[in-house]
Amino acid sequence: MTKTDLKRRTRARESSNAIERLYITMRHLLNRGFYKPFGVSGNTLKQGLLTLRPEIYGDISSEKTELNGLKYVMDRLPKGIEECRVINMTDDEGYRISQFKPIIPPKRRRHCYRIDPEQMNIELTRGRSDVYDILTHLTFLFIESHKIRAKAVVDNQGTPGREWKALEKVVLTSQELNEAETERIIAYISGLLGRTFEETKNVYEEFKEPENPHRFFQLIYWLGKLALDEAYKGQKREIKFSPSLRESLGHHVYGEIWATNIKQVLSKNNLLQRPIHIISSNMHSVLNTLFAVKALGASNGELALYKKLSQPQHTALRQKVIELAQKNGMKYIKDASATNIDVQIFDTALFNSNDVNINLPATSERHKPVLIVMDYAFGEQAFEVMDELLKPYEAEGVKEFLNVQSISIMGKAGILVGGKGDIMIPKVHMFEGTADNYPFENELKIKDFQQDEIPVYEGTMVTVLGTSLQNRDILSFFKNSTWQAIGLEMEGAHYQKAIQSASKIRGNISADVKVRYAYYASDNPLETGSTLASGPLGELGVKPTYVITKKILQQIFK
Repeated sequence: MTKTDLKRRTRARESSNAIERLYITMRHLLNRGFYKPFGVSGNTLKQGLLTLRPEIYGDISSEKTELNGLKYVMDRLPKGIEECRVINMTDDEGYRISQFKPIIPPKRRRHCYRIDPEQMNIELTRGRSDVYDILTHLTFLFIESHKIRAKAVVDNQGTPGREWKALEKVVLTSQELNEAETERIIAYISGLLGRTFEETKNVYEEFKEPENPHRFFQLIYWLGKLALDEAYKGQKREIKFSPSLRESLGHHVYGEIWATNIKQVLSKNNLLQRPIHIISSNMHSVLNTLFAVKALGASNGELALYKKLSQPQHTALRQKVIELAQKNGMKYIKDASATNIDVQIFDTALFNSNDVNINLPATSERHKPVLIVMDYAFGEQAFEVMDELLKPYEAEGVKEFLNVQSISIMGKAGILVGGKGDIMIPKVHMFEGTADNYPFENELKIKDFQQDEIPVYEGTMVTVLGTSLQNRDILSFFKNSTWQAIGLEMEGAHYQKAIQSASKIRGNISADVKVRYAYYASDNPLETGSTLASGPLGELGVKPTYVITKKILQQIFK
């Protein structure tokens, strides 16, 4: 072993230990019920994150403010959280029927409520992964806020510098700025961030909103302001976990409600004994694969149509597809359980063959497939919802088992061996930080995709505790060691644990149930500039999404 190899392995061990410390600390804080970000416990999280240096957060150990990481995190936290000194994590505790207006982050389906100028409540109903995700994001935010604080003052007494005073005046007076005045404040902020004027102006443009062009100014001011108050006025920030949240985690409260709602619809329509095929994907790819071509035509090809439907301005076109699907019996179950997982049910016995863009099996009605398409779960939530869905339906003392024939999981994942848009076919899911490994027979194979001109890789997938806890060293170890991992994601091991438990231990479903897993690459965390923080996948993800969807449907109908 060379010195370089030894150094990499040592660094990977340090990173693995840091993840374990973070994981244990977060569970401890959750059980405790509260902590101060820059108290003893909060500092443990801070040091763990600085040791780990996750790729998604860029160079957080630098004295410069990490701009890409800041944009990534703020897309996943509620607007205005930077102004709040108290952040209260709650269960679903009835705020939806209150006068508080829900705030939903652009890239995370969470209901958040601004209780007063100092307090933000965040509902966490998707399991422990939700808690770990938001705590790592908040820890990053607190680290960055103190970087700003350090550059905002000119002495040890907290006397603000002229740049900070200029920024404060603009934010607190909400004064109108012309272009020259705006660029002057950007120049001041670039000094506070340790970034170039060009870098700062680019991120200013990214944060700009039609109704609030100076959103970035407000964000930087309040991050620095709360850090200044914490350092020089003793006004400590606090993170709290409500008793209801601590009691509900791990008990499948929302997963049971969610699964029961689905089974009631199946029972009402006499579908429990029909061949059921569960697909975890999204709310558009199966729908569009089945009905979009017939609803809209595809004069420029199917791929061009799917790309068009992915663009936000084409709401009317998407509605036409939905209407054709509903005409053919599609049932949409809007989530009312707080899992944030919507569901579509397709009864293929109600399909008009002239309306569907796929060959249907020539079988009797009782053998025609029923498709249950569920939106993405989040981390450990995948076990909760799949475990509950595969249980028998009980009503009036009668237990009825579901006739589940196959379970297909499609989603985005980080890739370690290729690039964005490539496809990964797992043969085993390895759960990071544990001895839990789940080998299985995947019905999808590399040969199924040979005609599609997309690179495809087959091997081990690592199910990670959170994408925000991964760094290059530990991922390189997974890739280059005997694990020979091809990618990482957050749900696979949890899904497979539920499937194997239901089929091989509890006997809730057949032991011969077919499973299909396929992921397309949203990022490569081993490549600089290709992490999730570098921006969305965009249209590059359209082709692999629909290629995988079509293969799943072809196997189901075959």
